[in-house]
Amino acid sequence: MKTLHIIPGDSAAGSLMKALQDAGRDDEVLRWMDDLSCGPINPGDPSARAEWWASLQENRDVESTLKAFWRRADTTAVRRVVWFGRHSALELSFFLSWVDRLGAEPFEVVDVTGLKLPFTKKDGSDAITQPAASVGTVPTSGLKTLFDKARPISPHERNEAKERWTKLKTENAPLRVVTADGLTSAPIEYFDQILKEHVTSEWQSMLRIVARTTIGASETYYQVGARFLQSRLVALIGKGTLLAEGNPADMDMRNCRVRLPG
Repeated sequence: MKTLHIIPGDSAAGSLMKALQDAGRDDEVLRWMDDLSCGPINPGDPSARAEWWASLQENRDVESTLKAFWRRADTTAVRRVVWFGRHSALELSFFLSWVDRLGAEPFEVVDVTGLKLPFTKKDGSDAITQPAASVGTVPTSGLKTLFDKARPISPHERNEAKERWTKLKTENAPLRVVTADGLTSAPIEYFDQILKEHVTSEWQSMLRIVARTTIGASETYYQVGARFLQSRLVALIGKGTLLAEGNPADMDMRNCRVRLPG
């Protein structure tokens, strides 16, 4: 039976496709192109998600992309394998929503959380990766070793994931972040203070501030995407907390500079 590898995130999907190619496999990769760690999830249908992303000036056809994803994913004619890491808010939120949608339907998982994998450095020496937090952090050479590690999801994992996602949907908070207890609801301002810590009295590109905040949001977890952080900078600029030179809503964040007032 043909295998359908299902994975959230564009860069992680690209790495997985490269690993399949290197392994000489012709399996299909299906990318999930939404980030359910932010925005409304109740309702979480494609139209509601598209409306929310549009409020962040995202110029992409979210609704049709998500509908096409589910048309392909909702098939039992192939072996379905879901890849994710529990220390990535994007990947874990997708996994929980996937389990909630599929109910009792069969599928397999590759959970990369904490994996340490051998790889070869550019100088030819052998090394071991840091514990994996997400699929996106696993080298292509490491991904290639995991194709035979897929396993059926256990009943306990299935029940636990459904219960957590049901709770998160009921809370329907603006954000979901990863903690030691799993995915947890958070307020819209959750990352504002971290953003402000990376703004100085000197002009800096918005892209630089967002990149430094993404890295500094957590030492252990991958929490938030760049476009959401940009929307929070836009909000802080609108309140006068920060100053901007250029259009802060520009999709190319290099075209806007930000500094503290005064």
